[in-house]
Amino acid sequence: MISGKFAITIHILTLLSKFPDDYLSSDFIAGSMNLHPVLVRKEIANLKKNHIVESKEGKNGGTRLLKSASKITLDAIFKMTFDTVTLGFSKNEPNPDCPVGKQINKNLENLYEDINKTISLQLNDITLEDFSNKF
Repeated sequence: MISGKFAITIHILTLLSKFPDDYLSSDFIAGSMNLHPVLVRKEIANLKKNHIVESKEGKNGGTRLLKSASKITLDAIFKMTFDTVTLGFSKNEPNPDCPVGKQINKNLENLYEDINKTISLQLNDITLEDFSNKF
């Protein structure tokens, strides 16, 4: 299902791209988002796992980008956030004797696959730098 993780992640990365030489604290980032710093740190951990950011502990610690914003596509960010977009399926198993019920989930899977291809193609043409330049 669609969540706010992509928005949180892109907010973090956009903020980091605006201060490329600085280590930004999770409190500072969270303040920009009006979000609890624990949620920010959770997303930062995922970004670290994907080698997009580095963190430093201590008084002057924080997080900064490891790669140039021009080298990070929104598609890469999307794929770090979640594998695919799905709009969900019915909680009940459809009736296999119904002409719609027996095919609905397969047709939804095909639709979601097409949606994900379209999203990926569009996001692949936009870098974090392109997106950050809007601010």
